[in-house]
Amino acid sequence: MRPFFDLLKKIIQTGVGKSRFFMASIGLGIAMLLILIAIQAHINFSQLLYSSKNQNETADFLVLNKKITNAMMGQPAKSTFTPEEIINIKKQPFVQAFGLVTSSQYKVVIQAPGDLHFATDMFFESVPDSFLDVKDADWKWQEGDRTIPIILPSDFLNLYNFGFSLSQDLPQISQETVKALPLQVSISNNIVAEQYLGHVVGFSDRISSFLVPASFMTWANGKYGTAVTTGTSRVIIKTPDPSNPTLVKFLDDNGYTTNQDKLKFSKTRMIVQTIVSVVGFFGFILLFFALLVFSMFIQLVITSCKHEIQLLVMLGTAPKQLQRYLLKQFVPLYIIIGIISLLILAALQYWAASVLAKHEMVVTPWPGVLVFAGIGLILALVYAVNLFTVNKYVNREA
Repeated sequence: MRPFFDLLKKIIQTGVGKSRFFMASIGLGIAMLLILIAIQAHINFSQLLYSSKNQNETADFLVLNKKITNAMMGQPAKSTFTPEEIINIKKQPFVQAFGLVTSSQYKVVIQAPGDLHFATDMFFESVPDSFLDVKDADWKWQEGDRTIPIILPSDFLNLYNFGFSLSQDLPQISQETVKALPLQVSISNNIVAEQYLGHVVGFSDRISSFLVPASFMTWANGKYGTAVTTGTSRVIIKTPDPSNPTLVKFLDDNGYTTNQDKLKFSKTRMIVQTIVSVVGFFGFILLFFALLVFSMFIQLVITSCKHEIQLLVMLGTAPKQLQRYLLKQFVPLYIIIGIISLLILAALQYWAASVLAKHEMVVTPWPGVLVFAGIGLILALVYAVNLFTVNKYVNREA
């Protein structure tokens, strides 16, 4: 058996054999690395999207409404959701919670006190308390109260401070000051008008609207609103992933729209998934060619040793012994290539985790379990292909 081993080493070190062996080894290593990178990128992306350490609660709530087109102008009924549409939204798999946004059916004028000289027409809306990002003990109202708790959108104060106040030479005000101001609220319809005090209890980053408690909205609509029941033109949902392509497609297909800034990550997600898929695809293509070159190399070795194999068989060596011996020459190489690929991936993952941590995004600094499963499957595939090749050509030459 020793002369056969020496002959095998000599053939591997010859020009043709060495070049094929080198190409196959490099190709297998690159293929393994690309496939492992694709698997780890998928793991990282899932952690960035779904891990509790990376969840941004303000991005989980979306206010939906219908897109207003020229054909809908002057027809407000077309902008409201029908009962069937509401049921359809509720049953979607990406909807964790659903709520109606109730609009005021009366006129509202708010005036700031003192030297601010600020008054504006306004509207009120209400949502279920579970959708609010402002928690305050004063957020309650019951019939008979003359003070109305109000939640303002954060952008509203910014527009006042950096737009209106500067252009009108008015003082800029802080959130604390606004909360301390007793606002004068006039609520009216075509028959009656009444005065209330408004108390700003907080500012919402989640909902861009002027919110009042649902209890006040129900009472005020009943007292000041029209007798005609109007439909719901806006709804709010809680979703685990605003960038979910299924959610984005559902909105587009039904003519709904929401804060596009919360959906823009969907395009980024699709781009990343495409890149990961392409990397994985090229990895599998390269793996295919590496297996092909390895098979050709094994065929070359066995063909070059044709007479020696026949002689060994005549001397009593079983073909299966030759097959096992040949495989032993390659299996350690596969394992070494796999370990090197894994070490390179581990270094890349540690670097990526460090970079993302600087941007307050958390991923594991070590390769995931799927990576180890992937490298195990690749090595098993390489072994199976080479086992088939060795058996085929040894049996043919023997």
